[in-house]
Amino acid sequence: MSDTIFGKIIRREIPADIVYEDDLALAFKDVNPQAPTHILVIPKKPIPRLSESTAEDTELLGHLLMTVQKVAQQANLTNGYRVVINNGSDGGQTVDHLHLHILGDRSMSWPPG
Repeated sequence: MSDTIFGKIIRREIPADIVYEDDLALAFKDVNPQAPTHILVIPKKPIPRLSESTAEDTELLGHLLMTVQKVAQQANLTNGYRVVINNGSDGGQTVDHLHLHILGDRSMSWPPG
């Protein structure tokens, strides 16, 4: 398992406010929220970033998007939400473990950054 903060959360070495878990994914509230609802969805498989995923990860990547849908429904994000994947340092990624941000409960602007 990856030795990032997310790997430690998966292994339950550090606490997190977990809102969803299955065999492949884990979802928990972001400790530094950028929206009233800010939940991270991560694969349990340690993939450092989206650009390092392979064809073998295709099913897992689809599963992560379906997990986003389930978690957003559980969070009652009925007016919409934004899904963000940061890739690499220029993309704003700060933890080298693939993660999807679910941002909701406020209106989002465009362009995002």
